[in-house]
Amino acid sequence: TGKIDEEAVKKYAYLNIVGMVGSIDNDFCGTDMTIGTDSALHRIIEVVDAIMTTAQSHQRTFVLEVMGRHCGYLALVSALACGADWVFIPEYPPEEGWEDSMCVKLSE
Repeated sequence: TGKIDEEAVKKYAYLNIVGMVGSIDNDFCGTDMTIGTDSALHRIIEVVDAIMTTAQSHQRTFVLEVMGRHCGYLALVSALACGADWVFIPEYPPEEGWEDSMCVKLSE
């Protein structure tokens, strides 16, 4: 029914319940960082390290998409941590002609 009955209220009257925000997106106001964000960032860095080995040995370019929904925090901080050449985040959409600029960078 979604309700706590009187018996449970009396039995657990001493019980304190605390709600905590858990989201890897880090998209909740009122907190510097949500639970899960730091773990997600560390995992992204591990994956990028593994991909970099392949990219360098095979002279390939990789595009990596990370979680974040409408919040670019993970994409931005992982790009900074890993030295990415490009990062796209929803808060700052790419400018016109970004495709040409990317092709120039890739040809270097």
